[in-house]
Amino acid sequence: MTSVQDRIVAAIDRNFESQIQLLEKLVRFRSLRNEETEAQDFIETELKKRGYAVSRFRTDAERIGSHPAFSPSTINYGSSWNVVGRRDADNKVGRSLAFNSHVDVVPAASAHRWSCPPFKPFREGDWLYGRGAGDMKAGLVASIFALDAISDAGLELCGDVQVQSVVEEEITGNGAATAFVNGYVAEAIFSPEPTDEKLVRANAGVIKFRLSTRGRAAHPREPQAGQSAIELMIRLVGHLRELERRWIEEGRTKARFKDLANPVALTFGTISGGDWIASIPSDCSVEGRIGFYPGDNPRDRADQFESFLDEIRASDPVLAGEELVALEWIGCMHGGYELPEGTKAEACLRSAHALVNDEPNLQSEVMACYLDAAVFAVHGQIPALVYGPIAENIHGINERVSLSSVRRVTKTMALFAAEWCGTRGCK
Repeated sequence: MTSVQDRIVAAIDRNFESQIQLLEKLVRFRSLRNEETEAQDFIETELKKRGYAVSRFRTDAERIGSHPAFSPSTINYGSSWNVVGRRDADNKVGRSLAFNSHVDVVPAASAHRWSCPPFKPFREGDWLYGRGAGDMKAGLVASIFALDAISDAGLELCGDVQVQSVVEEEITGNGAATAFVNGYVAEAIFSPEPTDEKLVRANAGVIKFRLSTRGRAAHPREPQAGQSAIELMIRLVGHLRELERRWIEEGRTKARFKDLANPVALTFGTISGGDWIASIPSDCSVEGRIGFYPGDNPRDRADQFESFLDEIRASDPVLAGEELVALEWIGCMHGGYELPEGTKAEACLRSAHALVNDEPNLQSEVMACYLDAAVFAVHGQIPALVYGPIAENIHGINERVSLSSVRRVTKTMALFAAEWCGTRGCK
């Protein structure tokens, strides 16, 4: 490393305990969907203390249906706040950069089964436990401390920089979409999602849905008079596995996805049905998602899904009739992206990764899930680098993030920012 790079890395080591303490504070906020305000207040305060110009804006409900970056939503966005800290270069001779992270987390997945309360961070050896510790509050805090290290090393960046803390990533992506349409863009987007220190080469497009079945309630003394909505749903889910199989087969012709066992992952995440233990249930609903491939139009995939439901109604007399099955689009309806080979941003990341790691070769992977980076890559054609720390059990029980990995990633992010934007000595 150069002496400048040594100073940046030394600053990260010097401040690392403070970094993890701030991460622990952030994990304590239950930043579930539409409950992110306190966490965003905290991030706003931290950014202002560091001298960032902070913008705070609600997720934009008015753009849904009119701008392709937005996905359907069924909630009120009155409390759905996004925060962006901006630091503009005095003399803009370097490239601009935005660190993009999401502060929203998924529910705690049977909190009683965790080794410690999910929103009470706990350290054990190299691991920090807590909901959102890996996905992706560690990355958000690393963004702040990576830039802190550059300042603490007596340097300033020659390009404009942003720290974006958005919401809705776990369901619609509309927080990132709002940032994008409001002009919070840069010449490179860096998203420190938990990727095990690998670069995401491609991600899947995703559509999210709610399916409902309507049965006939009845007393168990005359079950033949009723029709179980739950049994109808079980039957419907079985049919949908055929659609999943068809879309998986399409992936065998996609270079990035052909080696994945299930690149589309038809998943049913919630289910509710019935209202009494001794009644045949009249209603049932499931919420789920299914993926598809970069370059595919999400609306076209939604049309294919709807057409497949028509096939089911036509071929299965038990499910025949429009009134028995209903579909609603309730979340992400967004395309995937592929990161082109050979971008200057990737070369810069490879250089920073090699300086920090004993294993200098930067590995890449494909993620069969939605990522906010897709908003900037698909709609802005901006190089979007997704690279972050080692984490385990994300969306599961006992989510945890590796502290040594967080340290390495923070160093990589700082060195990337220094090279990408350029640096000069502070006045």
